Amino acid sequence: MFGKRDVIVHGTDPYNAETEPAALAEGAITATDAFYVRNHGAVPEASEWRLRVEGAVERPLDLSLETLREALPEYTVTATLQCAGNRRAGLIAIRDIPGEAPWGPGATGTATWTGARLADVLALARPSGEAVHVGFEGADLSPEAKPPQRFGGSIPLDKARRPEVLLAWAMNGEPLEPVHGAPLRVVVPGYIGARSVKWLDRIELRRTPWKGYFQEVVYRLLPEDGRPAPGAGMPLGLVALNADILSASPTEVRGYAFAGGERFITRVDVSSDGGTTWRQAELLEDLGPWAWRHWRAPLDLPPGDHELVVRAWDSSAATQPEDEASLWNPKGYVNNARPRCSLRI
Repeated sequence: MFGKRDVIVHGTDPYNAETEPAALAEGAITATDAFYVRNHGAVPEASEWRLRVEGAVERPLDLSLETLREALPEYTVTATLQCAGNRRAGLIAIRDIPGEAPWGPGATGTATWTGARLADVLALARPSGEAVHVGFEGADLSPEAKPPQRFGGSIPLDKARRPEVLLAWAMNGEPLEPVHGAPLRVVVPGYIGARSVKWLDRIELRRTPWKGYFQEVVYRLLPEDGRPAPGAGMPLGLVALNADILSASPTEVRGYAFAGGERFITRVDVSSDGGTTWRQAELLEDLGPWAWRHWRAPLDLPPGDHELVVRAWDSSAATQPEDEASLWNPKGYVNNARPRCSLRI
C-alpha cells in the first residue's frame, strides 16, 4: 500500500515511518515518497468527502473539494513539519519510554503545500465573538484513544487567520496522497506536526482549546515523574529550536536546523572536538520563514577518533541545550539537545 523508499518503518498498524538521513540530505525539499508519516489509526477509506465548518460561527458551511478549489484563491507555502517525538531515540537511550516509537532525527521534512488559506474559509463562515480557538477533526479513527475517537486538535484563532496556514490538497506539486492526508489536510507552519491534521472533514470554532484525547492527554510535555492524564503537564504547540547531523565524512559535515514558531535560523556552529572549539557552518538555501535551513561545514581532521557536535541559533538568540539527560520526559518529546556524532578517520 505504501511502498515508500528511504524510510525506517516504526509500525504497520497503524503505519508510521521516518525518513532516512540520506534522503533528508538530498535537498532542502523532502521527496514525497520519503516524507515521514505519523498516524494514530488506519488511513481512512476514500468516500464522498465534505468539509463542515461549524461551532461559534454566524454561517455554518458544508463544502465540497471542488467548491473549495473553485471559489477560493490557491496559495503555495513551503513549510517544515516536525513530529513532537522527533529524536525520541536519544531520550530512550537514557531511560526507557515504554509504548513509544524510537523515532530518530527523520520525523521531519519540508515540502511545498498548495491549497486554500484557512483564513479565507473562516471569513466565509464569519466567526462569532465567542470564537477563540479553531479545532480540526480528521476522518481517521484511533483505537489507542480512550475512548476510541477521531484524531483532532486546535490552534488559536489568531494563528488560524495567518496567511501561512493552509487547507492543502497538493504536496510538492502533486495531488495529496492518501497516506499524507488526502483529500485535504491542515498545514500549520511553526507548530508540531500533530496540529496539521490529516483527512480533515470538520472545522469547529470554539471558546476553548480542543478537548480530545490527543490534545488533552497525548501531546503534552510532562514532568519527569508525571503520568498522562487529561490536562496534565503543558500542551505542545510551537516547535522548539532543533537541528541534527545528516551526513559526515572526513572532509564535510551536513545537516538541518529548524527554529519553529515565528523564529528563524541565524547561525549554526560545528565542533569537531566534542565542543571545546567551534567553527561557523555555511547556511544553504533559504526557503522562507516557515522552512528549515540546511547547512554544511568543511572538515580537515587528522587520523583518529573525533566527536562532532552541532549547535543552532535562532532569531531570539536562543541555542540548543548541551545534553539530552536534562530533557528526559515520560513521553519522549522535545529532544532538541545538541546532536553529536562520532567519526573515526
